[in-house]
Amino acid sequence: MTEPVTSRLRVLWAGWRKSYVSGETRSKELTKSPDSSSVFENILADKENIESNYVLHIGNHCAAVLNKYPYVSGHILILPKRAVPDLAKLTTEESTELWSIINDSVKAITVAYGPDGMNIGMNIGRAAGASIPEHLHVHCLPRWEGDTTFLTSVAEARMIPETLDSSFKRLKRAWPIH
Repeated sequence: MTEPVTSRLRVLWAGWRKSYVSGETRSKELTKSPDSSSVFENILADKENIESNYVLHIGNHCAAVLNKYPYVSGHILILPKRAVPDLAKLTTEESTELWSIINDSVKAITVAYGPDGMNIGMNIGRAAGASIPEHLHVHCLPRWEGDTTFLTSVAEARMIPETLDSSFKRLKRAWPIH
């Protein structure tokens, strides 16, 4: 007797992503608060919950936070503290610090994950894919040779192999000290 095909399948559980995939959480979190602050401004203003909001670093003008909805483990967002929609609206100080924190993010990801490569980029404006167009942010994430899986093309899903808490602790330990 042969075993049913399903007995060879492994189940990948990522139930925590349901609210994001369905749009429930995104629609709530990605909207401005009543006081017109962006979601990122609210995260950075919440000083009592810096770690639970996965804030890796806060500089004078910019910050680095773990992406709450990562493409891969170790996905960091680097952003100015104030809501700025595009690069042209950054002050010289913000621009300088933004790129400095991008460099620190690359160093931390390299130490924490040892990737084969890195994606660094941003989507400016809703037409370019920005989910929070009023507050520019730079994505910085590790990549490995052959890290694409069938899940993205077949199931329109990604499997993230570690919790956000684990990613945060790993990156926090690897964050460069100046």
